[in-house]
Amino acid sequence: MRLLATLLLLGLARLNAETAAIPLPLWNGDAPEGEGKFSDSSKAKLTVHLAEQPNGAAVVICPGGGYGGLVTKGEGHGIATWLNAHGIAGIVLEYRLPAGRPYVPLLDAQRAIRTVRAHATKWKLDPKKVGIIGFSAGGHLASTATVHFDLGEGKNTDPIARESSRPDFSMLIYPVISMEEGVHRGSKKNLMGETPAAGLPDYFSSQKHVTAATPPAFLAHAIDDKVVPIENSRMFYEAQKKAGLPTRLVELPNGGHGLNGYKGPSWDKWQAESLLWLKEIKVLP
Repeated sequence: MRLLATLLLLGLARLNAETAAIPLPLWNGDAPEGEGKFSDSSKAKLTVHLAEQPNGAAVVICPGGGYGGLVTKGEGHGIATWLNAHGIAGIVLEYRLPAGRPYVPLLDAQRAIRTVRAHATKWKLDPKKVGIIGFSAGGHLASTATVHFDLGEGKNTDPIARESSRPDFSMLIYPVISMEEGVHRGSKKNLMGETPAAGLPDYFSSQKHVTAATPPAFLAHAIDDKVVPIENSRMFYEAQKKAGLPTRLVELPNGGHGLNGYKGPSWDKWQAESLLWLKEIKVLP
């Protein structure tokens, strides 16, 4: 009985270590909206899930929700638990919703990547192995962070702002990519409004901005996705291939949008394939 009790306590200790979450505000004070405007930042936050046996890699997690909400369980904290099991820190980003401010989600994603790098030593992370993952509209956000980034403001008094916002890799799962064709109308409307300003659809069509300097991306999408057509992933994949990047697209035979509610063979397939890809690009040992 004593041995059984000890084993149970050890198991609980391990579970607590794996699921321990560190809440963190994303911004100090008001947050930028773009175009020189600022607003309340209280709704933007991070939840940091550190692995019990870290390998140094970290991934910022962008839940979907059509830019009108956030699916933080299945596409957020559940993903962090999966990453932790493989030694990867999972940082769930609860980004601000656009509500007429199209640059707000991207600014939050860039800030999240900078924040992870600024805490790399404290969290036992490798600042050169910081990636981003997103699902559906969160995949669109992750794709925009993949193509729109900067190397930081070296003279800024804020140490986080001095860090690069460039992810070292990205994973885009049934993502919205284009804001011009094959688009998810709800995401487009919520991000850019009924009548987008000139230049916005082009800027937020991520496949148009892939270059040789873009981080490599892993993509997974079900062929039978009726909500966000697989052509979105194919466009980004082809753009990455053209740029000579070590990209991969896993076309899943079924599962629809959300891959059967985050379970089943198609869900397991993309997770297994993404881990293999992370080994190929030297993020995982």
